[in-house]
Amino acid sequence: MIKKYTEKMQKSVDSLEREYNSIRAGRANPHVLDKIKIDYYGTPTPLQQVGNITVPEPRILCIQPWETSLLKTIEKEIQQSDIGIHPSNDGKVIRLVFPELTEEHRKDLVKDVKKKAEAAKVAIRNIRRDANDALKKANKNSEITEDELKTQQSKVQKETDKYIKIVDDAMEKKSQEILTV
Repeated sequence: MIKKYTEKMQKSVDSLEREYNSIRAGRANPHVLDKIKIDYYGTPTPLQQVGNITVPEPRILCIQPWETSLLKTIEKEIQQSDIGIHPSNDGKVIRLVFPELTEEHRKDLVKDVKKKAEAAKVAIRNIRRDANDALKKANKNSEITEDELKTQQSKVQKETDKYIKIVDDAMEKKSQEILTV
């Protein structure tokens, strides 16, 4: 019975990890391009599926599309996206140079990281509440005994604590990554 709630908690953590991957921390990270879709023969296609994305240097991303006709489209989509990096196109490859982050910008990013972590923790606590409500309902309907109720609630709390710790660890790791110059 608790398994489905544990899976929901894991999904909250996975979602947080994906959001953290899309935050640019002064280093080239191909995941900042995850949300960009290219019009590929009338179909919105993820950028990763229309070319190679490489990191030749710590602060440079190179995008080499399999079809050079896509260069202009890719460049336009990157400019319209919210990643805040201006692409340079040399006719074969698009380069994205990640600028050094200012101290102020780093602190703003850390605030954002903490806000996202707090939202994930709230989601996990809501899942705990839902699990406990379901257990109480099962107890009220005489599906489980009072002892089973206490045992299951204890298991739910242990799972909640485990996932909250995972979120805290992820937040700490991402904050350190951002603040490292």
